[in-house]
Amino acid sequence: MTSKTYDLLLVDDHPVLRRGLRAMLTHAAWVQNVYEADTAADALKAAVTTPVDVVALDLLLPDGNGIDVARAILRATPDTRILILTSTEDPAVGVDALTAGAHGFLVKDTDPDVLVSALHGIAHRLRIVDPRVDPSAFGPAKVPPPFDRLTAREMDILQRLVACESNAQIARHFHLSENTVRNLLTNVYATLSVNGRVEAITLAQRARLFPP
Repeated sequence: MTSKTYDLLLVDDHPVLRRGLRAMLTHAAWVQNVYEADTAADALKAAVTTPVDVVALDLLLPDGNGIDVARAILRATPDTRILILTSTEDPAVGVDALTAGAHGFLVKDTDPDVLVSALHGIAHRLRIVDPRVDPSAFGPAKVPPPFDRLTAREMDILQRLVACESNAQIARHFHLSENTVRNLLTNVYATLSVNGRVEAITLAQRARLFPP
């Protein structure tokens, strides 16, 4: 069975950033096409006329605000998934982005590999929040059992697992060794009483643990 692939739109007025990210995404097996835009007007036009599945959207554009663009895109194409890219760790920006309907936000100096993984997660209906931003800004989360017995780090690992990341990608994202990731996953499986990766992912998806 062929895996689903996605069309992406990269919106940023810095061509070096766009082209560098595009070069990485072009070789990703889950990516079908990558388009570019450098203004709010072009972003909206491209998202509506192409259309695309996922948009990486800069917060500050020459002719507009990325959050306003996100609202406009979602009004026109509600199924589009949007990741806002910001230059600040201010949690208020993240709150504004998520309230506007964006599905995540990252600070722009994020490692490119992590950014690609985040876009992959967004495509697979995860909500992505930059780990450097204080999560308390988004309010308390109610976690159902048995997930409430996982540590914060184990929950982070599980979210990456649900996004179909490999152990190597998870280790790189959290600056851990692969051996540490394997040990953490062993703890996760034991706590959830599952036999491995597939069962853990299935259980998390059924619980809608990481809503879009």
